[in-house]
Amino acid sequence: SRRVDRLTATKAAASDFISRREGDRIGLILFGERAYLQVPLTLDRETVNTLLLESFIGLAGEKTAIGDAITLAVKRIHEQESDTGEQVLILLTDGANTAGEIDPTKAAELAQQIGMRIYTIGIGAEQMVVSSITGGMRRVNPSADLDEETLTKIAELTGGRYFRAKDTAGLQDIYRLLDEIEPVAEPEGGFRPVKSFYHWPLGGSLVLAIFLAVMNLLAGVRMAIAGEVKSGAG
Repeated sequence: SRRVDRLTATKAAASDFISRREGDRIGLILFGERAYLQVPLTLDRETVNTLLLESFIGLAGEKTAIGDAITLAVKRIHEQESDTGEQVLILLTDGANTAGEIDPTKAAELAQQIGMRIYTIGIGAEQMVVSSITGGMRRVNPSADLDEETLTKIAELTGGRYFRAKDTAGLQDIYRLLDEIEPVAEPEGGFRPVKSFYHWPLGGSLVLAIFLAVMNLLAGVRMAIAGEVKSGAG
């Protein structure tokens, strides 16, 4: 289906981004009606990608707890605070906050207090005219539920930036730009952690001081990736 194809493309773009973040600790959080930590902060990008690619539509529920996802990312990074890393959250969604206990703006203020930057990405095409079952034409808006005002405010409060991805190519461009904005430091050695797999509920967090949050993309899937980015030399 079109929704599945869209989810597959979105996960592939996120997976490519994660694969390029060698040296960053990455965590994975999925969120729908609630936010769930699927992968604690880890250097094992292979594990994070495996669990990311196994996510599916409806896994996190039909609602979007954006504030709870941000709060969970703040809590997990604060618990594993590192002197050598910066905290970043990448929040991906095609909807608005419709569930959870924490208001997204309040959650962003908590992130700002610990120095976490949040980059928000709103996903959805522009309005378009399509054929109807009666043979006529009708106008549809795939991004009708997208709350760009709140996503922009979250980013501005934390020193991040809001991006709009209207298609897969646009999302890939955004990830490449994030690679430039938050560059990866050169690894300090060839250390490769022992592979460790974690049960994946719903959501994603990328910890290298970078959290990647993807929320209910396509009716039900939300992912958050949080991470701690190692500081570069100089």
